[in-house]
Amino acid sequence: MTKYNQITEGLMLGHFARLSEPQRRQYAYLEAEKLGRGGKTYISKLLHISHKAIRKGEAEVNNPELLGQIPAGRQRRAGGGRKKFCPFP
Repeated sequence: MTKYNQITEGLMLGHFARLSEPQRRQYAYLEAEKLGRGGKTYISKLLHISHKAIRKGEAEVNNPELLGQIPAGRQRRAGGGRKKFCPFP
C-alpha cells in the first residue's frame, strides 16, 4: 500500500470536513478501496473515522437501497443519532 503525500492528505482532510455524514462514510470507503490491503487502517487513522463507519460506507455504496431509507433533508434514518437526555423519566 502506498501512502499519500502531505499535500494530498491535507486536501483530502479539507474535502472530508465539508461532506455530510453519509458522504463521509462513502468517501472513506472509496479511498480505502483504492489503496487495497491496509487501506482501511490508513484512511481510518488519516480521517479519524472508525473501521465500522468505513464498513457501513461500503454497504451503502454496494447497496443503494440503504440510502433510500434516509428521508430527504435528513442525515440519518428515523430514530438514529443521539437520544435526548431526560433526567426525570
